[in-house]
Amino acid sequence: MRSSIVTVGVLAFLLSYAPTLVQSASESPAKVFADHNDVGAVLHPGSVVFDVDKQSYTVAGSGENMWFAKDAFHYVWKKATGDLSVAATISFPEPGKDPHRKACLMIRQSLDEDSAYVDVALHGDGLTSLQFRESKGATTHEVQANVSGPTRVKLVKRGKYATLEFANTDGPFQFSGAAARIDFQEPFYLGIGVCSHNKDVIEKAVFERVEIISPLPASTGVPTLYSTLETQTLSSTDRRVTYVTPTRIEAPNWLRDGKNLVFNGGGRILKVPVTGGTPESIDTGFATRCNNDHGLSPDGTLLAISDQSQGLKKSLIYTLPITGGTPTLVTATGPSYWHGWSPDGKTLTYCGERGGEFDIYTIPVNGGNETRLTSAKGLDDGPEYAPNGMSIYFNSNRTATMQIWRMKTDGGDQEQVTTDDLNNWFPHISPDGQSMVFLSYEKEVSGHPENKDVTLRRMNLTTKKIDVLARLFGGQGTINVPCFSPDGRKIAFVTYQLIP
Repeated sequence: MRSSIVTVGVLAFLLSYAPTLVQSASESPAKVFADHNDVGAVLHPGSVVFDVDKQSYTVAGSGENMWFAKDAFHYVWKKATGDLSVAATISFPEPGKDPHRKACLMIRQSLDEDSAYVDVALHGDGLTSLQFRESKGATTHEVQANVSGPTRVKLVKRGKYATLEFANTDGPFQFSGAAARIDFQEPFYLGIGVCSHNKDVIEKAVFERVEIISPLPASTGVPTLYSTLETQTLSSTDRRVTYVTPTRIEAPNWLRDGKNLVFNGGGRILKVPVTGGTPESIDTGFATRCNNDHGLSPDGTLLAISDQSQGLKKSLIYTLPITGGTPTLVTATGPSYWHGWSPDGKTLTYCGERGGEFDIYTIPVNGGNETRLTSAKGLDDGPEYAPNGMSIYFNSNRTATMQIWRMKTDGGDQEQVTTDDLNNWFPHISPDGQSMVFLSYEKEVSGHPENKDVTLRRMNLTTKKIDVLARLFGGQGTINVPCFSPDGRKIAFVTYQLIP
C-alpha cells in the first residue's frame, strides 16, 4: 500500500451529519475519523464540530483527568493499524478554567477508561508531553518535552515506540527527544481528544491542519541516531527532556549543585543545565578521547575521566578540576575504566583488563599500586561504593547471566544481589543507601551493546523488591556511571532513537 498524507476537509454536504469528520485523500475522499464519544466518567457530554471554511475541528470535553489508572475525556477516533503519524496545530480558543486542561493526539488500545494508550498532550499552560499507560489498568507516566506551547505537534508510532515531534508554523518537524515503548495490538484507536481537568466544566480546543500519514513511508538509507539526555523524578517515575541531539552522547553525572549535568560526547566532557540549554565543553587538555566512564569526587571539586588518547590508546584514568585543566594520571596500566569514588574521596574503583581478564580494582586517588578485588572467571564490571563506604557493588557474569553483586571494600564476602533471568548491569546506589538503580537487558543479549530494548529497574535494598522505572531504547551509554542527583530524588540517563 502506498503511503499518503491525509488532510482534514472538504465535503461540505457531510456537515449536515455533524459532527461527522472527513478527510481528502489523493485517491478518494473518506472519513478521517469514524466516531466520537466520551471515555470514562464525565459529568458533561463532549462534542465536536468541523468548520469547513477554517478546515478545523473544535472538540469540547469535560473530565476530571487523563492520568493515574483511568481517563475521562472526549475522544474523536478511527480504527487504525501499522506504523503511522498524526499531526495538528492545536490551540485553546478561550482562557479556560484549569491550566492543566489537555488537548491530545492519541493512540489508544480500546475505548475503556483504563486502556493502554500514548498521546501527545498540549496543556493549557503550554506544557507539552508524551503521556502513556503501558498496559490496561496501569499508571500513566509522561516524558515532558523541553519546549513550551509549540505551534504544531506530531505523534509518531514506529514499531514498539511512540515519539513526540514539534514544528513552527511552516517549518519541518523536529524530534523532541520524548519517546515511549508501548506495544499495541491491532487494530487500535487513533484520534484527537480534550480533557478539561475539571469535572465540573467543559473546555474546548481547536485542531487545525490535521494530517495522518498511514502507513509511514518505508525507511531508506541509514537512520539518524538521536540521543536524549533525560532526568526522572523517582517518586513519580515521570521524565523530562534536558537535551536532545542528532549525535551520540552518553553517561550523565550530576554536579554537586544539583543544577547541572556532565556527560561525554565526541571524546569530550560537556556540561549542561538540568533545565536545558547549549552544552559547554569542559577543558580536559590532551584528553580528547574520553569514554563514558567518568564522575565527580564526593566534594564535587574533581572529575575522574577515562581517556584513550595517549600512548597505546588504551583507556587510562585521570583526575582534573571540575572547572577544567590538565589531567593527572592515576592508573599507569590499561585498559582501566573508572566507575566509583570512595565516600572519603581517597580511593577510586574501576574495571581493568589484565591478562585477558576483566576484574574490579581499587587505587589511591593520587595513583600508586592498584589492588585487585575480584578473580572469578568471566567479566566483573561497573563497581560503585555504597554511601557508607563499607561495600562495593558491581556486576558479574560468573553465574552465566550478568547479575549484580556486592563485596567488602577489600574484596571479601562477595555475594549475589540479583537473581533473575535478565542481564543486569551498572548498579548505582542512592545517596541514602536504601535503593539501587540498574540497567537490564533481555536474557539473550550478550555484553552491554548499544541500541537495544532495555529496562531501568530499582531495587529496595532492604526488602529486595524490584520495580520498573522505565522501558527504553538504549544500553551502552544509557546509565554507565553514578546517576543520582545529590538529594537522591532524581536520576539522569540517556535514551536513543533511530529516526529515518
